[in-house]
Amino acid sequence: MTTETSGDFFETLPVFEHFEGVSDLGNYQPLPDDWVLATADIVDSTLAIKAGRYKAVNMAGASVISALLNVLDRKNYPFVFGGDGALVALPAFTVPLAREALAAVQSWVADELQLNLRAAIVPMRDIRTEGLDVRVARFRVSPDVSYAMFAGGGASWAEAQMKKGAYAIEPAPSGTRPDLTGLSCRWNPIEARNGEIMSIIAVPGPSGASKEFQTLVSDIIAVTAEQNRGAHPLPAEGPSINLWIKGVDVEARATAPVGKRISRKFAIIGQIILTFLLDRLGLTAGGFDPKRYKIELSQNSDFRKFDDGLKMTIDIDGQRSHRIEMLLENAAKAGIVQYGLHRQDAALITCFVPTPRAHDHIHFIDGAMGGYAMAASNLKAKMS
Repeated sequence: MTTETSGDFFETLPVFEHFEGVSDLGNYQPLPDDWVLATADIVDSTLAIKAGRYKAVNMAGASVISALLNVLDRKNYPFVFGGDGALVALPAFTVPLAREALAAVQSWVADELQLNLRAAIVPMRDIRTEGLDVRVARFRVSPDVSYAMFAGGGASWAEAQMKKGAYAIEPAPSGTRPDLTGLSCRWNPIEARNGEIMSIIAVPGPSGASKEFQTLVSDIIAVTAEQNRGAHPLPAEGPSINLWIKGVDVEARATAPVGKRISRKFAIIGQIILTFLLDRLGLTAGGFDPKRYKIELSQNSDFRKFDDGLKMTIDIDGQRSHRIEMLLENAAKAGIVQYGLHRQDAALITCFVPTPRAHDHIHFIDGAMGGYAMAASNLKAKMS
């Protein structure tokens, strides 16, 4: 495979359209040997979340994807959002630009969000030397958006190496700003409609990604399928449009330097008000249709994924929530799975919308009170 064709790896993957396909290893193909994993997360994210800074943590995680895709001309590279961090798979020829982007994001997160973002770039060849792999599948959530699913254990190993300080990217000097065009967080938290918002992380137990683990994943998905829209935390028509001052402030920090921040806030507020009025009146402006946009937002959101394990943030009723927990607990006792859960009353949306009139905008879903980061903390506590 040449460097040029290697760069198109994700776009050439076959797609699957039913989430049950995440447990079918036949849907996954190995990353090329000359690729790398760019990975990043917030240090001590649990403490930040307990201090009420869950939105800032989510914004930092999403900024990694935004900065990398922007600097690489928004090429369709596989990525996954993890709540307090992210992972993006990239061909080797992008590494110099990726290093600069990650270093700039670290600086921006420290300056504007007062959080510590660590980052690393891990070569695929090193991962395979460890006897692990990174295999990628392409799950289509709408006609215009597909998300990457990761399997093989290599992504988890890369994250663990980063946390040990290996392959580290050093932050750029204070004041360096990445290109975060399109990164926004204008939506209010989305309250649960079915009972509760449950964030789930379920990874293979000591026996690895066995057939029993695949069966467990299928069983959990089957329970969520009983709930309306697969327990999707967003309504089919999309969320209601409201002004959320915290979201305006964080977006302004992402998209404008200090001297232009006040004017940027007014611009964002003006856009929200205009969108609200267009939505209420059933009108469009400049090719932008708010009702269609909200429907696409719901369709394009990543509320469930596979990243060396099952990750879901779902809106589920108490009876089905209990059934899922019992499936996980029984499988954990059998050594099939290790898992963490976190329950909350609402979900959060962080968006990457380079062009509002296009249909390929993407939206990251997490729990509004810690979500994946708190589920990961719960998982870590059980493992120790």
